[in-house]
Amino acid sequence: MNTKNIKYASIAVVAIMGFASCDDFLDRPTEDAFTASSYYQTDAQLHSTSATIYNSPWYDFQRGFFKVGEVMAGNYYWGSSPYLTFTVNGTDEDLVNMSASLWSVNAYANVLVKNVNEIAGPGTTEAVRNEVKGEALVWKAMAYFYLVRTFGGVPIIHDNTSMIAAGNYNDVYRATPENVYDYIILTLKQAIEWLPSKPSDAGRLDKYCAKGLLAKVYLTKAGVTGTLNKEDLQNAVAYAKDVRDNSGRALEPEFWRIFRLSGNTCDESLIAWRWTAATTAGGNWTRQNTFQSDLGITGFSEFGDIWGEWASPSVDLIEAFGDSPLREERYNTDTRRKSTCMLPNDVYDYFWADHSETFAKGGFEVLDFCYNTDEATLKSRNSLSGNPAFQTGAHNVKHLVGDKYDHNEGPYGCGVSMQRMATSLATHLLRLADVYLVLAEAQSLIDGGTTSNADAVAAYNDVHTRACPLANQVSSVSWETIWKERRLELALEGDRWYDFVRLAYYNPDRALAELSAQKRGTYNGLADAYKTYFESGYSSWNTSSCTYDKGAEATFSKSIFSIPFPDTDKLTNPHLSEEPVNQDVSQYTY
Repeated sequence: MNTKNIKYASIAVVAIMGFASCDDFLDRPTEDAFTASSYYQTDAQLHSTSATIYNSPWYDFQRGFFKVGEVMAGNYYWGSSPYLTFTVNGTDEDLVNMSASLWSVNAYANVLVKNVNEIAGPGTTEAVRNEVKGEALVWKAMAYFYLVRTFGGVPIIHDNTSMIAAGNYNDVYRATPENVYDYIILTLKQAIEWLPSKPSDAGRLDKYCAKGLLAKVYLTKAGVTGTLNKEDLQNAVAYAKDVRDNSGRALEPEFWRIFRLSGNTCDESLIAWRWTAATTAGGNWTRQNTFQSDLGITGFSEFGDIWGEWASPSVDLIEAFGDSPLREERYNTDTRRKSTCMLPNDVYDYFWADHSETFAKGGFEVLDFCYNTDEATLKSRNSLSGNPAFQTGAHNVKHLVGDKYDHNEGPYGCGVSMQRMATSLATHLLRLADVYLVLAEAQSLIDGGTTSNADAVAAYNDVHTRACPLANQVSSVSWETIWKERRLELALEGDRWYDFVRLAYYNPDRALAELSAQKRGTYNGLADAYKTYFESGYSSWNTSSCTYDKGAEATFSKSIFSIPFPDTDKLTNPHLSEEPVNQDVSQYTY
């Protein structure tokens, strides 16, 4: 952990307010200056203070979130990235930022709870005080959930202020992964007690958000000792079923809508980073979503801030959806493929909606965008110069908004202008569909690999048939089927690597076998073949000369499931280089 960031976050949480965005609960109050002792005096002030933890301290995690969660998992090709070849080390900038961000979230949460307990004034109500503390604990639990699945055993930092005052923050030992999971569970159970049954504002957390995360934590913890723990699996089923039956939430009927601005606070979004592109007197940096810059195609917005066409959904992921970059036809039997991987002949009405009439197919189509040099509007906004990258044949869809019109005035816009490297698109970290699949998977493991349990089968069917409307309902479902369903449902949402970590706890050989069999390379010649196809008026498709290149060899061993701590963290605390020490988690209370 980086002490500098812990200290900074401890100070910042008492000084940063909520900020303007598409979501009302992030609106920034008019006060320009205040002190902590004077600010925690009304429910509105408490709410605006807790709004910060939905975005700013998480900002520096964005690249690590995607590179660990998707590139390492084989869902995304990212050139010569060490995350693709499992060679990332402690000097990697994205890893350093990821660690610092997660420890900052923990510090924000700790200090927020402490301030509410110690300085909240008589103008605040118990319900809001509890709600704000519950929000802080869910985010704290989420930070630790990422930490333990990324690094293994990590220190438990329960009270930053006391540790800094005592001067012993450089002398903290790593807890075992089992200890960390117990601490996460303890934290979430307290959050559940404090949070309301319904969110006070759209996008805020409620107790069912915490229960959904707790279900996923129990499923993950179940295998951490090397063998599956039935009681943990039963707890995962119970909490997931509670969310499914009692939260009042339902799956979004159309999958693609979840990932538009209009879906930011849809029923399905349980826990999400709530970003804002709106500028304020205090600026905007760290409160905005910048994924579009890393994951979009050059020229995709007016700001000259996008450079992501050299990374793309992997060949392996495309094929997992039953599609191919070498095939002209797009069958779209699984609607998630088009909402995840953009391939030639896919048409999107939600990108560049103000220019749909300029595209040959009546909506945004990637080849038209990349190769059209005749239409003045497209040419003026496209800086690819007719030489785009098509390493795998696909481009990313999730995390993208489009151009300025799409963000502000478009049919799925939010009425706020995007800025350079700044959108207001929420990043969904836990969706209802994820919880449904947790229920199905945990029950399948309880039942020995295949389950006919009515709740588990119904949960699986709900997710699968939304994506594949022509699919038949099943009466039983296997672990293998659920495992694949998780990949397709949650692809490019920063989660897949952590599925492999969870599997590797109790079956590392199975996890390694799948990773080593993936197509993690590229195709040569796709760009030329696609350009010829476009210039022929979409009449002459020929990819017969395109050849697959498996690229740099990765080393697959059990050691890949634990990423090294950043060197800066180990320099601050040498104990991070030592083995974890078993700790008594029952000593911690909130």
